[in-house]
Amino acid sequence: MSRIMSIDYGTKKTGIAVTDPLKIIATGLTTVPTGRLMDFFEEYFFTETVETIVFGEIIRADGTPGSNHEKIQKLMAEIKKKYPSIHLTSFDESFTSMRAKEIILKSGAKKKKRQDKSLVDKISAALILQDYMEANGI
Repeated sequence: MSRIMSIDYGTKKTGIAVTDPLKIIATGLTTVPTGRLMDFFEEYFFTETVETIVFGEIIRADGTPGSNHEKIQKLMAEIKKKYPSIHLTSFDESFTSMRAKEIILKSGAKKKKRQDKSLVDKISAALILQDYMEANGI
């Protein structure tokens, strides 16, 4: 059984979430320094099978892509070259960081944990994946 992975791409850190092998639950996995993403993929794909990677991208109100679009496209090309069997797609991630912060706040987390940007990135990736799964009937 294979998983679906989502990426909340950031300039410095990137949040990553995955489904369980049955593709029922989306769970925040980790936050990785963006410069080490390919190393992370190599380690993760050695032990886990991923069929699809969903990249969260901000789509502005006028329909144009957000500021990270070119960097995301470059990363997608690099992944496609190294892992051609993995399907790559993007999905609108608008407001996921805001929703993640709201979830953390409602969870009753202490102030220090609420200010943890890595936690926000990881939860944002899980929200992107959950939204993608719902939109695609998975």
